[in-house]
Amino acid sequence: MHPVSATPHPVKTETFDVSAKTNTDPKGFVRPVDEYRVEEWGLYMARPADHPQFHYLESWLLPELRLRASIFHFTPGNERDQDRYVDVGEFRRDGDVWYSRDHYLDLIVRTGRGTAVEDVDELIVAVTTGLIGAATAETAVHTALRAVDGIASHGHDLDAWLRERGAPVHWR
Repeated sequence: MHPVSATPHPVKTETFDVSAKTNTDPKGFVRPVDEYRVEEWGLYMARPADHPQFHYLESWLLPELRLRASIFHFTPGNERDQDRYVDVGEFRRDGDVWYSRDHYLDLIVRTGRGTAVEDVDELIVAVTTGLIGAATAETAVHTALRAVDGIASHGHDLDAWLRERGAPVHWR
């Protein structure tokens, strides 16, 4: 058992404005978006990033699954052993604007090899410090476990599991 060592941080929220082609990140920076694609089951976003570890980001918001699937295009020397990064959270749409509220748990998918749940310590700290409620945390855990089970049953292939669930994601 690992001790809980996470520092509490507020729930990360983002805004995705399809008509303005912008993404307001969790720190409040408004980022230009190269491409939005709206499907009945989700929203695709592709945009450049000025982050020191990655230069481009692709994401699918999948409200019914309570997931955000992403591909980070890492800068040389910052590569990570992951194919897909999945945030567990709440995602909703209001007209041309989509909103996300992160629920701390993340999945790291290594296609064909494994899927890991990360940031359990952050979820525990968020609940114990009152940043999110127990019911929200319970939903996050159930969401993560359902996703891990589904991804694993498809050979640790997130895209294959999403296709079966009616969300055939396509990336650049």
